[in-house]
Amino acid sequence: MDLEQQIQTLIKNAPEDGNTPKIVEAITPALKLLAQQLKHLQYYILQTYTQNWVLTTLGHRSQSELEKRVIYAFPTLKDASSSISEDNVVATPMPVIHILFQMIAIQPLDSLVFFEKPGDLTKATEVKREDVQKLISIYLRQYQASSSSNSSKIPPDIA
Repeated sequence: MDLEQQIQTLIKNAPEDGNTPKIVEAITPALKLLAQQLKHLQYYILQTYTQNWVLTTLGHRSQSELEKRVIYAFPTLKDASSSISEDNVVATPMPVIHILFQMIAIQPLDSLVFFEKPGDLTKATEVKREDVQKLISIYLRQYQASSSSNSSKIPPDIA
């Protein structure tokens, strides 16, 4: 599925509450910009059997009080499978647009770490939550400014 198809699927699957599909559509240019900086249209995410994404807490080497919570996105099933250390975890393919969109919903998440080269888990592209939120907020402000109706207010907790 190419990026446009992924975007259309995201919009189509948005809750039909009269406002959410419009908001999702308004932020998709931000998601597309981010996705275009990555190398793959699909990545494998580690999930529990209950479909919770596996969060990994990383500690700073010299400052133990600094922590970051990340989700790894792997380019191949083989790469993802090699990182599974628990019996109740599976690797699930996900469209990149969906991964980026989910990032704003997973509250304790600080970053997504995308491994780009199959077989090489030493180099990755980090996408920080705060950067995604800033970019999305730009598009939300544009949407809000162009929306003339008071009935289509954007919820303050969307990003």
